[in-house]
Parts: sequence; structure tokens; C-alpha cells
Amino acid sequence: MKTDLQLQQDVQDELFWDPTLESSEIGVSVNDGVVTLSGTVNSYTKKLAAEKAAKRVKDVKAVAMEIDIHFFNGEGKTDLDIAHAALNALSWSTVVPKDRVTIKVEDAWITLEGELEWQYQKQAAENLTKDLLGVKGITNLIRLKPAPAQNVVKETIKKALERSAEVEASSINIITEGHRVTLRGKVRSWGERREVENAVWSTPGVTDVKDELVIAP
Repeated sequence: MKTDLQLQQDVQDELFWDPTLESSEIGVSVNDGVVTLSGTVNSYTKKLAAEKAAKRVKDVKAVAMEIDIHFFNGEGKTDLDIAHAALNALSWSTVVPKDRVTIKVEDAWITLEGELEWQYQKQAAENLTKDLLGVKGITNLIRLKPAPAQNVVKETIKKALERSAEVEASSINIITEGHRVTLRGKVRSWGERREVENAVWSTPGVTDVKDELVIAP
């Protein structure tokens, strides 16, 4: 198990290695395996990238985000500009069904609402809008509506986890209730936790995932 000082250095190295970030913009402190990122960046994309970089580092238990977004001259956009850009981005998508997602923008923060069938469509709507110039954050409230009579089968999820080279399936307990799935147990890293979530969301009929997995390196 790494010391906090070693973990701090590893996170700093990971931030430096990420080509989308300027590591000098971001401060790193560590207390008992919990990483706090601070500083100022000029895009929501950079803020997300910093969080993902920290979670890629082995032995990181949790990440606290204290990074602010500040736009330089000409980078800030009005809420109306952002709303038009978001609508345009979604209209060109071949993944997100047309006219199924509504957008609200307040103080440069986008809220997505609507109803879709698949998690990958919900995630695509967020990905299409998070990188727009002037965006400070996104709240994704899109609901998932499963196809009729398509209940979640626990065995299907279990086999999907067993096929993954990144997942130790035997350490994960899967609880299904209708279209909802609860995950319990231990995973070795944030990356493994993300792989488990992706596998579950890819299962037909899943509309909600409650992730109670514990990071235990």
C-alpha cells in the first residue's frame, strides 16, 4: 500500500502524462488515500479529465474535486449560445434519437432531460454536450425506459462480468429487482469499478444501477 506522499506523486505524474491537461493548473493533496484536486481550469472537459486521471492511479480510494472553471476572454458564452450549440450537437447524432432529449441551460450549466431506451444513448447525449465551449457542468436527468417484458437476468450479467479480462467477477455480488441492479463487493481499482458498471449497463432491460462496490486495492 502506497503512502500518501507516494500517491500524491503518482497522481501528479498521471496529470502531467495526460495530454489534455496542464499539470501546473492543478494542485494535488492526499489524506489517507483520498485525493483532493484543486486549482482553476478553462473548461469542463479539463475538470473531468483531471478527475479521471486521478482515478486511474492505483490505491486511490476517493477523489474530492475543488477545481474551479474560469473562462478567459472570448471563451465565455451566454446560456442561449450554449443551448443552441447543444441542440445542434444532438441533432447531428446518429446515436441519440431525435427530439427525445430536452436541454436547459442556467449559468452555463446544462441539464439534460427526456426518456431513452439505452444507457449508451444517455451517455452519448452527455458526451456530445460536455465539450461545448462555455459549459461549466452537466446534470444528466435522462430516464431510461426499457422495452416491454424485458426483465434483467442475473445470469446474463454474471457471464458478462466473467468474460471481462479487467474484472474479478467472483468478488462481486449482483442483486436484481425488476429493471434495477445493485452491485456489492470489492474491486481493485476505479478502472475495474467502471468496467463492471459498463458491463451491467450493457445488459438489456437495465434502467438503474446502484453501485455499492468498495475500492479495496
